[in-house]
Amino acid sequence: MSAPRSVARSSKLGPEERADAIEALRTVELDILVVGGGIVGTGSALDAVTRGLTVGMVEARDWASGTSSRSSKLVHGGIRYLEQLDFRLVREALIERGLLLQRIAPHLVKPVRFLYPLSKPVYERFYIGAGMFLYDIFSYSGGRPPGVPHHRHLTKRQMLRAAPSLANDAFVGGLTYYDAQVDDARYVAALARTASSYGAHVASRVRVEGFLKVGQRVVGVTAHDLETGERFEIKARQVVNATGVWTDDTQAMVGERGQFKVRASKGVHLVVPRDRFQSKIGLILRTEKSVLFVIPWGRHWLIGTTDTDWHLDKAHPAATAADIDYILEHVNAILAVPLTRDDVEGVFAGLRPLLAGESEQTSKLSREHVVAHAVPGLVVVAGGKWTTYRIMAKDAIDAAVSSLDGKVPPSTTQDIALLGAEGYKAAWNKRSRLAEQFGVHKVRIEHLLNRYGALSYELLELIHERPELIEPLPGADDYIAAEVVYAASHEGALHLEDVLARRTRISIEAWDRGVSAAPVAAALMGEVLGWDAERTADEVANYLKRVQAEIESQQQPDDESADRVRLEAPDISAK
Repeated sequence: MSAPRSVARSSKLGPEERADAIEALRTVELDILVVGGGIVGTGSALDAVTRGLTVGMVEARDWASGTSSRSSKLVHGGIRYLEQLDFRLVREALIERGLLLQRIAPHLVKPVRFLYPLSKPVYERFYIGAGMFLYDIFSYSGGRPPGVPHHRHLTKRQMLRAAPSLANDAFVGGLTYYDAQVDDARYVAALARTASSYGAHVASRVRVEGFLKVGQRVVGVTAHDLETGERFEIKARQVVNATGVWTDDTQAMVGERGQFKVRASKGVHLVVPRDRFQSKIGLILRTEKSVLFVIPWGRHWLIGTTDTDWHLDKAHPAATAADIDYILEHVNAILAVPLTRDDVEGVFAGLRPLLAGESEQTSKLSREHVVAHAVPGLVVVAGGKWTTYRIMAKDAIDAAVSSLDGKVPPSTTQDIALLGAEGYKAAWNKRSRLAEQFGVHKVRIEHLLNRYGALSYELLELIHERPELIEPLPGADDYIAAEVVYAASHEGALHLEDVLARRTRISIEAWDRGVSAAPVAAALMGEVLGWDAERTADEVANYLKRVQAEIESQQQPDDESADRVRLEAPDISAK
């Protein structure tokens, strides 16, 4: 018998809430079970639970630990897709960009300005300008203002004022336009918490190891809690496979061939200190394969990306020396003073889940998404873009509920704000007063508000109770101790890697990749999660091995050798 409809729960996602969620997953027959805790999976869980359904979601690793934490951190229409005449995708993505900026997550999604340098006069300006005009027009399609200014044409002199470090002979003029950016991992964690607050039973570090079937129909999964070692069954009337680049692997467990194939394309990004070159705005550059973004990111620049097939380990895609050199070569083509390997403070690689087609070039594969009932009781959603996750989730749940008895309401997520969004603007207006009230520098308050929104009050209460938590983490001055405690107590972080790589971005922003911060952060997490000295030391040791393996892999000449070196670091395993 199906359980009663979900009721709202606490917005906290700590150890007790995880235990309660797993108990519910073991004992309740769900309407919808979502497999995969990336952007599409967490979006699907929120979509389903806000329709009044009984919902569960499991993720084998940490929230967003795959593709969803390793993107270009952009919420954008994909201006390059205009050249491919994919107007529908661009329009859809721009509508979603406006929703995220203005309604769903204004604390996490922010406007960002880009400069497009022109190397040829007249024709290129007309051609690119026409595309940006369309971009502006499409951004109004959702019936509300786009939330960002229109594009502008710049002379060469205006460009040099905006970006003094550009090489004088690399361009003849340019255009500027706006998109948006986001801390992708933080957004996914907020989505998971929001789904939980509406009543979804969500648990990370729970791996699906098989499907339950009655005849040809999927009726649930067999699951393995990697934290306790427990194996159990989860019953569900419909299962949604939202496992991204693992889609084919998950489908193989059903014993049926999927209706489409997903190919993994590796994208590598470099992190460079903001002071390495002067520019008030980001850059977008054409390459022979695609485009290269130079994105403002706090006190850093993100520079990327590459686009190459990847057939090796999906959990830990490795950047190579060739990937790094490729990015440096292309960005240096327009800089007066070139960047070197010594300027690179962080590197990360992610895999795009692309729908495979005839083309051998990953940049030509579809960024559209597909939803299908692969077998009765199992819906598969794959492909797509980070920006259009909400549409993908809606389509997946629409397909799932079409097979449920009774009338299920339509999606409402266009009106559902993430935790921290409501009250964010009012809190931002009070930031000076909050700084005085809690004895914290105004910059710290702004940092918290742009990461937690109105939930910043919960961190400030932690600091009020324990003033030592205002201290910055060693080697990572942008982050304070309270954020580590909060990640473990409220945001579902179960391992040191979860905090240093995803709840914060210390692993890519700090010169030492978080080595100095690791012992302090582990001790703070241990207080919340009940770790003894041995467990705390193990967490630090595992993280340091990860850092070393990543650094060594980035010195390798090719994917195979980089993958081999990266996998020398042990993965977080079951107890």
